[in-house]
Order: sequence, then C-alpha cells, then structure tokens
Amino acid sequence: QVQLVESGGGSAQAGGSLRLSCAVSGRTFSTYHMAWFRQAPGKEREFVAAIRWTWSSVYYADSVKGRFTISRDSAKNTVYLQMNSLKPEDTAVYYCASKSFSGSYYVANDYNVWGQGTQVTVSS
Repeated sequence: QVQLVESGGGSAQAGGSLRLSCAVSGRTFSTYHMAWFRQAPGKEREFVAAIRWTWSSVYYADSVKGRFTISRDSAKNTVYLQMNSLKPEDTAVYYCASKSFSGSYYVANDYNVWGQGTQVTVSS
C-alpha cells in the first residue's frame, strides 16, 4: 500500500507563490499516476495536475496551465506542485492522490490513495 503526506500549504497574496510537497511511501513501484486535486468550500473536488510516475508525462487543468508546475523527485519519493501567479480562486484544500493503474488521470474516483489535504488560501 502507498501512503501520502502533503505539506507546504499556507497563505499567499494574489500573484504570489507556494510550493506543495507530497511524500510517497510504501509500494511506490506500483504507482502509475500521481496527481493533485483541490476542493473549495461548497464545490466538488477538481483535477489540478498529474504526472505519470515512470515516464514523467505531465497534465494540467486549463485553469492552472502556465502557472502551476508538477514535478517529482524519484530519489526522495516526493511529488511537488509549484504554484505561481496565485489567484484568489486558487483557494482550496489541495490533495495529493495516487493510483496504480492506467486510465483517466483527471478522474478523482480512479485514484485509490489520498493524502490528508493541505489548505491553500490566496488573498486579493
């Protein structure tokens, strides 16, 4: 089983930056996709970015493309989400997720392991 622990959330001004980290432990060799999702109050959980664990192919939601960057450090078993040019609408709880099979990288229900979430608040 894979375990995920997020860190790095916090508060930022609009236009600022934050970096989220997701430490991955356990059966990492079975990981296919890693992703970040977010959920704002009263809204459904939405896809933010994903990375294919083995080949490092990356995917982004249109709302964050050009502003956020997902990456991984294999030696540290850590996935990062660098968030630049933050906007108030980026305010949400951000979740790291993992799945061990191929398929849609943007569908939350396809992910079988989730972190506890970390709050990101962007003020105008």
